[in-house]
Amino acid sequence: MGKGVEAIHVAVDLGATWIRVASGDEEGLRNRIVEKTDRRHGPEGVVNQIIGMIRALDVEVEAIGVGSIGPLDLSRGCIVRTPNLPFDEISIVEPLEEAFGVEVRLLNDCSAAVLGEKHFGAGRGLRNLVYITLSTGLGGGAIVDGHLLLGKDGNAVEIGHLTIDPDSELVCGCGCRGHWEAYCSGRNIPNYAQLLLRGRGLGDGPLRQLTGGDPGRLTAELIFKAAKMGDETALWIVDRIGFVNAIGFADVVNAYDPELITVGGSIALRNPRLILDPIERYIDDYLINRRPEIMVTPLGDEAVLYGALALSLWGYS
Repeated sequence: MGKGVEAIHVAVDLGATWIRVASGDEEGLRNRIVEKTDRRHGPEGVVNQIIGMIRALDVEVEAIGVGSIGPLDLSRGCIVRTPNLPFDEISIVEPLEEAFGVEVRLLNDCSAAVLGEKHFGAGRGLRNLVYITLSTGLGGGAIVDGHLLLGKDGNAVEIGHLTIDPDSELVCGCGCRGHWEAYCSGRNIPNYAQLLLRGRGLGDGPLRQLTGGDPGRLTAELIFKAAKMGDETALWIVDRIGFVNAIGFADVVNAYDPELITVGGSIALRNPRLILDPIERYIDDYLINRRPEIMVTPLGDEAVLYGALALSLWGYS
C-alpha cells in the first residue's frame, strides 16, 4: 500500500470547497494534503480524489476517519442530498474500505470537529461542548454529558437548518425558507445583504468602491473587507448578520446547555471580532440557559481534520 513501516491513522475533511487529508497519531496531525473539491466528475470523482490523496501520503493505513459535509446516512456510509455539492448521493465508507482494506468511520464534519475539540483543542476535560462552523455552509456538533450526539442518521445537530423566519424571502440551499444558513453562511450572506440594502443603497464608502456600485457583486469577503475599512454600511450589515447569529447561538445554548462553544469556518476564522462581538452583544436577549464561553477554535481550519483523526483513533467517544 505504501512504503512506511509504521501503521498510521488517516484523517479526511471532505468539504464543499476543499478536501483535506492528513496522517496522524495520538500526538496530533502529521503530513497534510489539501485540494479543491472535484465537482466535475460526479460522486465517484470525489471519492477517487480522496483515495488518490490518501495514497499520496505514502503510509501504511491503520484506519480512516472522515468528517464530511452532510446530510449523512450513517447506516449506509454515504452523503445524501447535500445542498453544497451537486450530487444526490456520495458513497464514502464502502469504496474507501475496498481501496485500503481498513475500517473507515464517518461523521458529519461538525460532529467530527467537536470530537477534535474534545481530544485536541479547547474542549479537553469538558463534558458539554458545542462546535459551530460559519463557512460555505453553517453547521454544528455537540457533546452532551460526555456523549457525542449522532441521531438516527448521523445528522443530530444540523443547526444551520434551524428556521429563523418561516416567512422569509431567503431560501436555503436545501430548498427550505428562512433557515439560519440562508442568512449567515458564506454562500448566502450576499443574498441577505442585498435584502437588507433595499431602499438603503451601498453608501459612499469602501463598499461602493469595492463593488463598483453594483449590489449584485457583493460577496461575504467584500462585505467583511469593507467593514474592516470602517465602511458604515458594511458594519451595519455585519451587525445584522451578527444579530441573526446571536439568535442561532442562543437556540443552540437553550437546546444543548454547553459549557463552551467554539467557532470555526472561514467566515469566523478570518473575521473573529466582527463575528463574535455582535453575538456577544445580542445573545443574552434570547437565552434561557446560562451563557457559556464562546471563542474561536484554537484548531483553526483543521478542526474537522483533528476530529477525523480522533474518530480514526478512538471512534465515536
